Parts: sequence; C-alpha cells; structure tokens
Amino acid sequence: MFTGTAVFDLLLPPDSRSLKAKRSYVQPIVAALRRFDVAAAEVGLLDLTGRSEIGVAVVAAQAAHVASVLDSCERMVLDRPEVEVLATRRRLHGDDD
Repeated sequence: MFTGTAVFDLLLPPDSRSLKAKRSYVQPIVAALRRFDVAAAEVGLLDLTGRSEIGVAVVAAQAAHVASVLDSCERMVLDRPEVEVLATRRRLHGDDD
C-alpha cells in the first residue's frame, strides 16, 4: 500500500482581502480536486488572506497509480487561471516507511 501527499502553496488574486473572498477561491479548487477521489482540504495559511495551502492525500496499491493521481491533481491546480502556484511539495510513503 502506498500513500501520496501533495501540498500546493497558492497566491490568490488581490480581491481576496477577506476570509469570505478567500473561501470563494479555495472551495471550488478543493471540490475539483475531490473529483479525483482524493482527500483534499485547505491545510495551511488559514487566517492569511491572499494566500492558501491546499493539501491532497491519496492511497493506492501501486506507487505508479499514486503518482498518476497526484500528477493529475497538480495539473488541475496549475491550470486554474485565478491562482498562482508558488510551490508544490509531494511525498510518497510506502510499506517500508
């Protein structure tokens, strides 16, 4: 069994000056990520407007499948025109970890 995680550090548009406005950008991205059958949530920079960290986790029997799902999630986030991805951190955990 393999577990993969990814955290996307996002810069939100200038009009996300309130937490309500921030949520209007983050929630659709999280909902779109969940369509890949992953666990997804805002995991960091919760009280900071203009920035967000969204985390994704996936579990599968094969490491290649985990990598493929995380690749799809990353492409989807990178293709969102309303946000800029500042950094992406990925980890793969196997039976040996």
